[in-house]
Amino acid sequence: MKEILRNNLERKVTLTAAEFELFYSKFELINYKKKEHLLHVEGICESYFFIVKGVVKSYYHDEKAKEHITAFAIENWWVTDIESFFERHPAKLNIQALEETTVLAINYNELQQALTKIPVLNVFFRIQMQNMVMALQRRHHFYMKLNGKERYDFLVKTLPDFVQRVPQYMLASYLELTPEYLSELRKKSNPHF
Repeated sequence: MKEILRNNLERKVTLTAAEFELFYSKFELINYKKKEHLLHVEGICESYFFIVKGVVKSYYHDEKAKEHITAFAIENWWVTDIESFFERHPAKLNIQALEETTVLAINYNELQQALTKIPVLNVFFRIQMQNMVMALQRRHHFYMKLNGKERYDFLVKTLPDFVQRVPQYMLASYLELTPEYLSELRKKSNPHF
């Protein structure tokens, strides 16, 4: 697990062995069962999660109790409710494991201490935030410019293994399609479904 985290960090910054060990010591290893929640709406998000193994979804329910999936995260990705974590406000999102999931979780106070003691981590998390904002912009563009078939095709092309790991009705929610229409698209793309 150490190596997975270290490799993730070192794609963006360089840490000394001592800096990495200090940072790693601030994480807690947590295992979640399938369908178990890492975060519930209304609670304060206490952790920033690094996915070691598994898949999670971020979602909320609208006023009619319809589920809206806003994001998925797989191995080597970071996930949290950013506003709740950094502003200490009640969460607006639920985060739930879709399969058995192992995470390295760092709480708010430990992260703040690490950012003070290891300044290069500020660069890492600034890049993380930039990437999150760019992903949100891409997603907005994705939904504004592409039709349902194009959104599905793009997801299959860019994350083919991921598409196989997430239930179809969840992909439909994420892509803002009906499960029936997604089923038609999958059959046309691959008649063996």
